[in-house]
Amino acid sequence: MAAKPKDVGGIAADRLRSIVERIERLEEEKKALAGDIRDIFQEAKSAGFDTKVLRQVLRLRRMDQAALQEQDTLLDLYRRALEV
Repeated sequence: MAAKPKDVGGIAADRLRSIVERIERLEEEKKALAGDIRDIFQEAKSAGFDTKVLRQVLRLRRMDQAALQEQDTLLDLYRRALEV
C-alpha cells in the first residue's frame, strides 16, 4: 500500500515543506554569495579602487545598450544645458 500524501486543509504538506526548504537553502546561498561579493569589494578598495564608482560601472554593464545610450545622451544634454 503506497503512502498517501498528507493534506492539511487542502494543502499538500509535503509539497509545501519541500518548497519552503528549497527557498531556505537558496536564501542561505544568497547570504554566502553576498558575503563573497562584499569581500571582493573590500579587495577592490584595498587595491585603491573607488567602490562607489565600481558599483556604478556594474550597474551600467547590466543595462540594455539602447537604454544606456539614451541615458548618456540625456546626461550630456543636461550637462550642456547647465553650463549656460
